[in-house]
Amino acid sequence: MASDEQPKWDVQWIMSILPHRYPLLLVDRVLELEPRKRIVAIKNVSINEPQLVGHFPGHPVFPGVLLVEGMAQAGGLLLLHEHPDRERKLVYFTSIEGAKFRRPVVPGDQLRYEVEVLRLRSAYCKISGRALVDGQLAAEAVMSSAMVAR
Repeated sequence: MASDEQPKWDVQWIMSILPHRYPLLLVDRVLELEPRKRIVAIKNVSINEPQLVGHFPGHPVFPGVLLVEGMAQAGGLLLLHEHPDRERKLVYFTSIEGAKFRRPVVPGDQLRYEVEVLRLRSAYCKISGRALVDGQLAAEAVMSSAMVAR
């Protein structure tokens, strides 16, 4: 790859790392990745998302719990992409701290997940995540996880 080319961190690459699949795969593309430090990823919110049918009828809002899950999935990509045995590993939540929801996310929005590592050990990680829409903070949380065998 030429030095001016960007790596192709598309949904096919994402699905080669994460076990999640539609409708629970919540990352569409990775924009930036600094191994063991930070990741920036996006998710395009569509009116066709099944969770928007009932949340809320006539006024669809992307669920806050899925904003946290999307940040966690971006963190999972950061943790697993270089792991030599990733096909045999899962990353589970162990805690969510200080989750705050600042604005609704609606169909047509593009979520930008910004996740950075706060603490990293072999099987434990603590990350800080932010979900933004058009530069405005939509959600934030500090999440801890454990890597376990599948």
